[in-house]
Amino acid sequence: MAVSMEDIKKLRTMTGAGLGDCKKALAESNGNLEEAIEIIRKKGQAVAAKRSDREAAEGCVLCKVENGFGAIIALKCETDFVAKNEDFIALAQSIMDLAVANKCATLDEVKALQLGNTTVAEAVVDRSGITGEKMELDGYCTIEGENISIYDHQGKHQLCTMVALNKNVDAAYGKAVAMQVAAMNPVSLCEADVPEEIKATEFKVAAEKAREEGKPENMVEKIAMGRMNKFYKEACLLNQEFIQDSKLSVAQYLQQADKECTVTAFKRFTLRAE
Repeated sequence: MAVSMEDIKKLRTMTGAGLGDCKKALAESNGNLEEAIEIIRKKGQAVAAKRSDREAAEGCVLCKVENGFGAIIALKCETDFVAKNEDFIALAQSIMDLAVANKCATLDEVKALQLGNTTVAEAVVDRSGITGEKMELDGYCTIEGENISIYDHQGKHQLCTMVALNKNVDAAYGKAVAMQVAAMNPVSLCEADVPEEIKATEFKVAAEKAREEGKPENMVEKIAMGRMNKFYKEACLLNQEFIQDSKLSVAQYLQQADKECTVTAFKRFTLRAE
């Protein structure tokens, strides 16, 4: 049967599929919109199954804060070409908006949210059918608090960070620390927060290095502890040199705003290998 451009455009609006796919689905369903939507959806499921073993290394990372709730999420795909597509970014933004509005605690909760006539999980599969690439949601993390700052590095949707402060200071302080997290990729907030397995591994490496350098055995532990202090300075956010003023630590920088100001939590997610 002949398919009208009006119906094709309507189906495209409803599904986000390309004009060619919409025309084909309408022809196959004899103009039945519901059946055409199902045809497009099944195509997405087939593509997702076929490409399940592919690596989705590109994508769009977004962050948002609203009403004391901040979140980061990544919608991943296979190629940079798809990652920069406006419809792909719009889908990621729609999912981000829903997740924050509903204050979802887990990625499973995000996937189960209703997005239009489908769930978020189904919408991602549907988009996979449109682009022909594997797609998946990843990297979902959240922070709750009154003073959350977010940062999308260079606005490229590849690396996002969030920082929560315990004091309501000028927003520039929170943003500066969020940029610090992006640049310096801290392991933890402070020495006490470094996981014990990481401490043990770092100490072992430091001790072995001292022995390889021929240091006396009775000095190895002291030398290793000195190197651990250097590790804490590099790995712990509050101990790090502040990137905008190397004379200050991050903790000292925040104390310029308020003597009791500090970071209570931070999150970071990137698609790039580091």
